Amino acid sequence: MILVLVEHEAGVPAELSLEALTLGRRLAGELGVPLEAVLHGGPAPEAAAELGAYGVSRVHILVDERLADYAPEAWAQGLVEVVQAQGARVVLASGTDRGQELLAHAAARLDAPLAANCIAVQAGDPLLVVRQRWGGSLLEEARLSGPTKLLTLAPRVLAAEPTTEARPASVEELRPTLAAEHLRVRVAQREEPEAGTVLLTDARVVVGGGRGVGSAEGFAALEELARLLGGAVGGSRVVTNLGWRSHADQIGQTGSRIAPELYIACGISGAVQHMVGCRGAKRILAINKDRNAPMVARADYAVIGDLQEIIPALVAELRR
Repeated sequence: MILVLVEHEAGVPAELSLEALTLGRRLAGELGVPLEAVLHGGPAPEAAAELGAYGVSRVHILVDERLADYAPEAWAQGLVEVVQAQGARVVLASGTDRGQELLAHAAARLDAPLAANCIAVQAGDPLLVVRQRWGGSLLEEARLSGPTKLLTLAPRVLAAEPTTEARPASVEELRPTLAAEHLRVRVAQREEPEAGTVLLTDARVVVGGGRGVGSAEGFAALEELARLLGGAVGGSRVVTNLGWRSHADQIGQTGSRIAPELYIACGISGAVQHMVGCRGAKRILAINKDRNAPMVARADYAVIGDLQEIIPALVAELRR
């Protein structure tokens, strides 16, 4: 069978996990095996109820109060026990920080091959995959052999699509065997965003700033533009390195991956690492003094000029 690790927040399956389920359903159909899912922590039964719409026939819920918050080694232990008990042929997860970490732990314990950041998978034995390397600047073709193969799906390369023949999924609970060593690393505290805050990964419009913004204070105009558009503000790695924005606002290979309807890139050169983070954007508008900047070349629309003049003009027009 195909087993997909499903992440959820308060019982709501993550959109990126639904993308992984969509790929898993296609592979299950090509291999003639069932599609199943595994969930950890919190109100997992609520999330399980929605998964039948994506072709899942059975949901494995890992039950232990110590799994309520993220603990990578403990969560990986539960995943490994499901894989071993059910004889999963392929284990899939979304290419999030958690998905990558959990499958890395599981692959080491199972002595199984892992291909991360896949963008295409061809069923068979060996399993043929195409995956992103070097921040997405290189595509690698690879073959995975073995009784169990593990894959993570690069974010935003596949749309999440429910099946037209949805059936309720059965639910099985499993209490994994956990030792103290599995709980050495765990979430101890959460800092929730302020009420009404639009998250970078959810925003339909993102306004990003780079070195060209000039200072931390220069982001005030970008904040106003984002507020008028109902969007969120992010920044490039150089901006976070300079301390102008927190790391939580970073867009790029080592930051957030965004997929808004519109990304407004202000004073951003467009390094490969940054483009990895915004390649899911439907449209890119670049505002830059340098018409030869890589970001301008990759943008759908560009305004060449001083963003200190252009942003206030945009804000004034939107207010009017």
